[in-house]
Amino acid sequence: MKKEKFFVYILQSMKDFSFYIGQSNDLDYRISKHNDGMSKYTASKMPWRLVYFEMYESRTDALQREKAIKNMKSKIYIQSLIKNWKVIRVVE
Repeated sequence: MKKEKFFVYILQSMKDFSFYIGQSNDLDYRISKHNDGMSKYTASKMPWRLVYFEMYESRTDALQREKAIKNMKSKIYIQSLIKNWKVIRVVE
């Protein structure tokens, strides 16, 4: 049985370079919805690009992390997360 993963992600608007922080259990689908204009808050700032994500085992953990990032209320903090982000990719 495949265990579900949850993601906290940061998108950057290519229109005004603002950031959007969210969480989802299907990262690809969620990003496509942001770029299809299906998310009311992000529709006016399309297109969006994924600039950062973290993976969690539970939605509770993802929601707590999303809230923690948002509570920082700091563009500098978000930029430091992105700058220091290292994704380990497994190539098969």
